[in-house]
Amino acid sequence: MNVKAKFQHIMDTQYSRPAGVLGWFIGEKMIRQHKPETLWTIENLQLQENERILEIGCGAGFAMKQIASLNGSHKVTGLDVSETLLQSAAVRNKKAIRQKQMALVHGSVEEMPFPDEEFTAVFSIHSVYFWEDLSKSLKEIERVLSPGGTVLITLCDGKGSEDWTTIKKMIQGELLPIMEQLKLTDLRVLEGPVSRGFHTVAVCGVKSSSR
Repeated sequence: MNVKAKFQHIMDTQYSRPAGVLGWFIGEKMIRQHKPETLWTIENLQLQENERILEIGCGAGFAMKQIASLNGSHKVTGLDVSETLLQSAAVRNKKAIRQKQMALVHGSVEEMPFPDEEFTAVFSIHSVYFWEDLSKSLKEIERVLSPGGTVLITLCDGKGSEDWTTIKKMIQGELLPIMEQLKLTDLRVLEGPVSRGFHTVAVCGVKSSSR
């Protein structure tokens, strides 16, 4: 493996599972880069009072901090495979954690350590690309979501004038069909902000309250 290929491999690994000093740097960088779509995602959750919210791939905890600052008495839980980023999130949100408003959990979306119907809203921002088993992940999300709860998955499907056909096919050929099989309702693809030239979209649905 040449130097360029080795560096690319390191960066790919760090973005999927950030670790160490470089992982901490990447976590902070992602906060700055993804701020527009993060705030847009939170807005589109349309949170009511006393929501129990799970963020999958919470990273360094910026989105969680924004939710904790809202006047809604929300409880927010962050799940991530990176212990480095969870440490960053803990520092960023130490007050909310101390007040039992927030919890951080090390784990993966494919096998979440939460009871059935634990959360009224589940969301993720730019983490779906790294889910190893999309079907299993979505089944887990449906399991931990309470009846009437919302799931919102934010990702990018293009940049500038370029459409990312692989991502678009994944949305139309996998994400939406699997969510429909799980009997999630009100399935939609929302058009989000253009962030650093990247086109933001969100796939969302609601767990039926009559099952």
